[in-house]
Amino acid sequence: MRWFSAEVSLRVAAIMGAFAVIAGAFGGHALDRLLSPSDMAVYQTAVKYHFWHTLALLALGFGQIRHDNVWLQRSASLFALGIVLFCGSLYLLALSGVRSLGIITPFGGFAFIVGWLCILPAVKKKG
Repeated sequence: MRWFSAEVSLRVAAIMGAFAVIAGAFGGHALDRLLSPSDMAVYQTAVKYHFWHTLALLALGFGQIRHDNVWLQRSASLFALGIVLFCGSLYLLALSGVRSLGIITPFGGFAFIVGWLCILPAVKKKG
């Protein structure tokens, strides 16, 4: 299964990184006067997780160049899915005020957790 190859991981990380910067700038320059403090906190949580997992996705892409491993591919795909589900649902929740969107957030969080755990079998002991 090579659908989330190193090239795909790096491209997705580049796109996700650009969107993270845009989301952070938008939140800092346009939304701080429009959102309530609690909605702004939700939005900032989305930006923070978006950035961190984009950096992890970038690292996985470079790792895949050196060690083509199905577990690294799985981790990268789960991080991308987590960004969409976790961060996306928090962005939408903060911007729309529709609290029922919060039901999606744990699925993204679960994708992040499993993505991190997928790195474990990718690490092979030498010697």
